[in-house]
Amino acid sequence: MHIHLGQEPLTYSGQQLRSHWIFDRFGLLGDAIVAFVGPCDVDLRHMVDLVDVAAGEIIRSRSMLHFIAEFFTAPLEVTILRQRLLVALAGDLLSAAGVASLRRSGDDLYVQDRKLSVSIATASAVSTLIHLGINIDPEGAPVPAIGLQELDVEPHRFAADLMDGFTAELRSIALARAKVRPVP
Repeated sequence: MHIHLGQEPLTYSGQQLRSHWIFDRFGLLGDAIVAFVGPCDVDLRHMVDLVDVAAGEIIRSRSMLHFIAEFFTAPLEVTILRQRLLVALAGDLLSAAGVASLRRSGDDLYVQDRKLSVSIATASAVSTLIHLGINIDPEGAPVPAIGLQELDVEPHRFAADLMDGFTAELRSIALARAKVRPVP
């Protein structure tokens, strides 16, 4: 699985959650996860969460650490499980960094009652995709929120550690699948 940590700021608008965006933007073909920092401003036209669209809930933040992952062999349910694994690993890293009162609810992270992340998994015609956004500076968020800046967590180091841990878990899962014999 390819990994890339983008250095230039990019605004996440929801339009990046499409097949081959990672290839188009970073030249990585095949399964990949990329991270970049930038604002988040998702218009309802580009949201894939039908419940949020029906409720008219927007996603906005002055600055987020964004992760986009794309898989070409995984059905949506497997990608949702991978999404939950990615979010759980993010929570583990933050807890290890000393973030107190952190909790995961489904695919979201909270510190006390302030939202730290947004996440979605979806499918395209040729792949499945994950977006995980973790607030850095949550100004403009439509809900009470907190960010990595307030938690004193450096986003680029955190991104690299999370992508390394995630890909290591996926490799470990592949090895676990391959090392067992079938049962009658």
